[in-house]
Amino acid sequence: MASLNFDNRFIRELPGDPLTVNQTRQVNAAFWSIVTPTPVPHPQLIASSVEVAALLGLTPTDLQQPEWVAALSGNGLLDGMSPFATCYGGHQFGQWAGQLGDGRAISLGELLHNNQRWELQLKGAGPTPYSRRADGRAVLRSSIREFLCSEAMFHLGVPTTHALSLVLTGDAIWRDMFYDGNPKAEPGAIVCRVAPSFIRFGHFQLPAMRGELSQLNQLIDFTIARDFPHLSAEPAEQRRALWFREICTTTATLMVEWTRVGFVHGVMNTDNMSILGLTIDYGPYGWVDNFDLNWTPNTTDAEGLRYCFGRQPAIARWNLQRLAEALATVMTDQDILMQGIDAFDEVFAQEMGNMLAAKLGWQQWQSEDSELVNRLFDLLQQTEVDMTLFFRRLAYLDVTQPDLSLLTEAFYRDDLFVQHQTEFVQWFDDYSARVLAEGVVPEERAARMNQVNPVYVLRNYLAQQAIDAAEQGNYQPIAELLEVLRHPYTEQPGKAAYAQKRPDWARHKPGCSMLSCSS
Repeated sequence: MASLNFDNRFIRELPGDPLTVNQTRQVNAAFWSIVTPTPVPHPQLIASSVEVAALLGLTPTDLQQPEWVAALSGNGLLDGMSPFATCYGGHQFGQWAGQLGDGRAISLGELLHNNQRWELQLKGAGPTPYSRRADGRAVLRSSIREFLCSEAMFHLGVPTTHALSLVLTGDAIWRDMFYDGNPKAEPGAIVCRVAPSFIRFGHFQLPAMRGELSQLNQLIDFTIARDFPHLSAEPAEQRRALWFREICTTTATLMVEWTRVGFVHGVMNTDNMSILGLTIDYGPYGWVDNFDLNWTPNTTDAEGLRYCFGRQPAIARWNLQRLAEALATVMTDQDILMQGIDAFDEVFAQEMGNMLAAKLGWQQWQSEDSELVNRLFDLLQQTEVDMTLFFRRLAYLDVTQPDLSLLTEAFYRDDLFVQHQTEFVQWFDDYSARVLAEGVVPEERAARMNQVNPVYVLRNYLAQQAIDAAEQGNYQPIAELLEVLRHPYTEQPGKAAYAQKRPDWARHKPGCSMLSCSS
């Protein structure tokens, strides 16, 4: 195994917690606390990502070595690792929640490889000073979901944190999955998450709310220097303006990508928003099966629908406004921050148009296309049409003689299709005319659409099937599902079962339809 180069810049350059005792408390004027992972009795590596290992200069064989299994389970440290948990705050469901912090995430350090920085972070490795009343552990089901989804999103081309490994701990963890007074013991697990940075909006909000402006300035300058080095040569005020604008534009792009693949995060609190525009914190997420802009996978959000599919872009903008308010405590030019929010609006509108044009097989977006798209979305929602199947099948529609039977497989309810058939016929006629007006060769149109409309996504029931098998000691389905998800845009022989719409048995099954924040 090659030697590792850890450069733990976050804890070297930013102020830390002077106390080293690992007990729940308020941590003031500091961004991190020293924390040692809590050992587990029987660590077992049950899955890993060859792609993420390669990013770190490692091989799957390296990860199987005893010293690596120990590090990935919290049972030991490799040379250069210096574990810590970070302090941040956030708005949760629209309300300021005060100090939050890494309650069950412990960073091992920042690994440098090929001039790229990667922070390694264990999720579920025990309590930290920010755990509040929790145990700092994670259960197998949520860990499988995070491991698979991190890599599924990467292969879909969606900005995301990565998952290096999934370790079974041998612990039994008690969880009340739906907060209904029925806790049960579940197998424990740990995911090693990997990203260039895990800094969140909430890292800036907490010192701003506390009036710790010196520390806030430190964090801004540190973040730009470490994570946005291309801005370091700019004059100080201009540097911060460009930095905030970039946060806004990458967040806008992320919202477009979530919409493109039908991903719903489920809990877009400001402490779950990455400063790099990455998908972060895979909790009660879900993939849209039947197209529904009001759908949320999160039981906690079932009434308010704050974080439902169609509201994610608006919530991202709201979160950016809260970040702007925090930065305004040390940035005197308020116009800079408003320009960043304006940039979010501009980039989101432009990229959303480009994305929709690509999904629908048009060469470019035109302003009058909004009416056609809105009609389609209304129809898909009224008639329970599978989003992934519909857009993938649409690429093969003969627009000279549109035949709706090509798309009937995407419908969950035949009666609703019949009820709205006239409207669908009219829409397909109008859509076909729009395509024909561009004069695109059908094969070229299909190829372009198939680059953005996946065959395979991590449907909730597929993840649950892998979880059910793992809880019985069979981990092979995790590897098989991950292998399919590595090539989401390519139809793979013998893998049709992974591309089917949600079966009826999964419509209301826990883990397949609704999830909670509990893990």
